[in-house]
Amino acid sequence: MRYALAIFALATVFSACGPAKKTTVQSLAANPPAPQANREFRAAWVATVANINWPSKPGLSAEQQQQEAISLLDFLQANHFNAVIFQVRPQADALYKSELEPWSYFLTGAQGKAPEPFYDPLAFWVEAAHKRGLELHVWLNPYRAHHRDGSEISGQSIVKQHPELVMKLKEGYWWMDPSRQEVQDHTSKVVRDIVKRYDIDGVHFDDYFYPYPSYNAPDDFPDEASWNAYKSKGGELSRGDWRRQSVNTLIERLYGEIKTEKKYVKFGLSPFGIWRPGYPASIQGFDQYEQLYADAKLWLNKGWIDYFAPQLYWPINRITQSFPVLLGWWQSENTLQRHLWPGISLGRDTSARNVNEILSQVMISRGMLPQSPGVIHWSLSSLTGNPNMVKGLVDGPYKQEALVPSSPWLGNDAPAAPTVSLSGENGTVTVSWTHPDEKNVFRWVVYAQYGNTWTNHIPAKEVHSWQFNSTEKNRLTKIIVTAVDRLGNESEKKTIVL
Repeated sequence: MRYALAIFALATVFSACGPAKKTTVQSLAANPPAPQANREFRAAWVATVANINWPSKPGLSAEQQQQEAISLLDFLQANHFNAVIFQVRPQADALYKSELEPWSYFLTGAQGKAPEPFYDPLAFWVEAAHKRGLELHVWLNPYRAHHRDGSEISGQSIVKQHPELVMKLKEGYWWMDPSRQEVQDHTSKVVRDIVKRYDIDGVHFDDYFYPYPSYNAPDDFPDEASWNAYKSKGGELSRGDWRRQSVNTLIERLYGEIKTEKKYVKFGLSPFGIWRPGYPASIQGFDQYEQLYADAKLWLNKGWIDYFAPQLYWPINRITQSFPVLLGWWQSENTLQRHLWPGISLGRDTSARNVNEILSQVMISRGMLPQSPGVIHWSLSSLTGNPNMVKGLVDGPYKQEALVPSSPWLGNDAPAAPTVSLSGENGTVTVSWTHPDEKNVFRWVVYAQYGNTWTNHIPAKEVHSWQFNSTEKNRLTKIIVTAVDRLGNESEKKTIVL
């Protein structure tokens, strides 16, 4: 019955467009397959710490904050991005309503002070991102208790509530002790709270585990009390291995807990781009394994993540930190074939040389990782402030929209196909659709064929129709609509032949 109505509508379309032609609805088994929609993870970090990206300064009104957020999300949508990595916990605080940690100073200008008039920024960002077809991943710092730019520490901060769990470093930062069970429990509780209460698509950590040595130079991280307690109980690990074990335990634990709460929520990590100097042989530089006590290779090998975004912030031709050489090495360690989406640094350079460097890194990632291409851009302000870079991306590799690659290890059951109908007049064709289970749909794909040329569009889930022109000289001949779930699984395709 549905198809009979669609066919009847098409007769109306082509009474205006020209002589009526036979209209049929066929499965793709009887037709040459349409080209697939592009698949590529296109994300940008939105840093709230020190007001790097959003909000532009502490203490803006709720309306001003929301206007800035909408402007940034509109920018990402217009330039064919499909994900945003939004920092919600820069210093054991919250850019969302939390019973566990205080409101962020970077949001309101006073730690513990709620926005005025009240709103929940994370809920706002999630809803606004999804309306634009963007995934939203929450970005948290697991151990930083207070940033040196974070102004006055409130009585609600873990620094004041549990001084036994934190230590002050010489550069002005406060840091939680990763070896303490209470710290691991608290971070776990914060993550689970966000996953449970918000409709997010991912949880994301960056490169901060044990602090960079410069934060307390020339002294070591001051965890003597914890280390001595470990040894007194018969601990046999070296101090470095003991520290790494603490971080490893948290990473593995969080992956399991996130999946228990919501299996589809992806866990992403963006560690420093070099595991250790000499891996591979030509690589030199900072040793995160020995200095941050982050065994990032292990996390990738074990599959304790769904996507891995090493910060490869170096140019292609820098021999000692070469972008493609490092990317190739990380891919060789990707034994379980999780998503490998490198972080790339755009910088502030607006020159053609820098634009070409970044475009080349995007294309190298596509070539080296064809099954699941993608990059994360550091950071959003380096895009909004660099029109030459934006033009290069949207006129080049991001000219067409793209779906986020699917994650089959999290689930590969495709949603049902939508129900499609057509109408038209005066040389236009409007395709409309509904779905029996819209809560399971994140985006749609609308394919259209003109002669031998296919195009596609990828509207957000709130969109339920699309309009095309059809003339004698440029006649629309086929349309396909599919549903895509939040894991990137695409429904069955059925062709409407005009």
